[in-house]
Amino acid sequence: MNLSRCIWFEMLVCAVTFPSDAGDWPQWRGPERTGCADSREQSPGSVSGDPKVFWRKEIGGGFSSPVVARGKLAYLDAQDGKEVAHLLDAATGKELWQTVYGEMYEDEWGPGPRSTPIIDENRVYVQSCKGEFRCLNIENGKVLWGVSFDKDFGVPFLGSKANEGTASRRGNDGCGIIDGDHIFLPVGANGASLVCFDKRTGKVIWKSQSDEAAYSSLMMATLVGVRQVIYYSADALMGIDSISGKLLWRVPLRTDAKRHAATPVILDDAIVVNSQTIGLVCIKIAKDGDGLKATQSWVNKQLKINISTPVLVNHFLYCQGVGHNLVCVDAADGKLMWSQEGFGEKYSAIIALGKNLLVTTDRGELVMVAADSSKYTELSRMQVCGKTWNHPAYSDGKLYVREGLTSGWKLSCLGLVKSVE
Repeated sequence: MNLSRCIWFEMLVCAVTFPSDAGDWPQWRGPERTGCADSREQSPGSVSGDPKVFWRKEIGGGFSSPVVARGKLAYLDAQDGKEVAHLLDAATGKELWQTVYGEMYEDEWGPGPRSTPIIDENRVYVQSCKGEFRCLNIENGKVLWGVSFDKDFGVPFLGSKANEGTASRRGNDGCGIIDGDHIFLPVGANGASLVCFDKRTGKVIWKSQSDEAAYSSLMMATLVGVRQVIYYSADALMGIDSISGKLLWRVPLRTDAKRHAATPVILDDAIVVNSQTIGLVCIKIAKDGDGLKATQSWVNKQLKINISTPVLVNHFLYCQGVGHNLVCVDAADGKLMWSQEGFGEKYSAIIALGKNLLVTTDRGELVMVAADSSKYTELSRMQVCGKTWNHPAYSDGKLYVREGLTSGWKLSCLGLVKSVE
């Protein structure tokens, strides 16, 4: 990569650099991996009654979420002992191709893949629980390049033999991230915990650190003027220079089970992370001579949120709480603004859409809530699917939702905006 392009990438402030059309939801948690829909998206006036079903199909098991870009939908599932990538026409649900990319993993929580694919330009990137990563041609599903975390980096998948909750036990669930010409993956190897690849060829650009990988997905951020990968490993939260792989800062955050499962949230020059051991924690990044330093800005030890990731709207965090509740937290100091019962048992997925939140509970309810830090205001509620631990995609006024925990897996395209035809 030449110097002028490096400078251009460093100046970018969005979470990902590949262009997206209005209505695209091309990766985990949306266009910028923040849980926020594109500002050009239409917002439904309410969610009540029965949703319009454009299509619904039975699929295989898995906790991987669907992604949508340029009229195509990609999802992963389990079929006949394999993990399989599928590409559909998003409008009709018609399958365009399917590709086997790894051996299936299954435990007491269910079978199938748990990492969400990425659509970028003419490629689809997929990852199996056992650490098989593939770059596929979006036109036909053929493999363009791939790596094995075990064979290429020496990270065996242990499954139930592992004693702690790292990726080698429950699956390589955390999603890699694309920035410019590169894709970064949480491999979890000694000397190659985080690996940067050329996104088109699979060439290794750099390897960094020796932490075990957890279940958290990567984020990109420009903090105090430095472009960096935000990596929430099984042992720490850290920032790694996106060009060189140099460690910029590191905060040890080792939990009892080493199973960090939530995605970091970027707030100006700070990062908010959560787990059921440490609670909700904010880390501030600042200049320190020629380098950077990280200090704890605040912590709310009562909000021991396990697998849900907060959504940031106007400097307030909205998230599934520790019980069957939805919470609002001031991102400036970690203060709880309000808590409301009546939400998921273990998980809720939140999409910020303008001034409102679309909250999908693990009971399959869709709740529209005002993004109001002063009080809880429920605008409407309806049943959209069965039990689910998946994050839906929102594209062109349609909700793409996957349901099923141990059986009865389905994928549906639901119309929420009345003008959608």
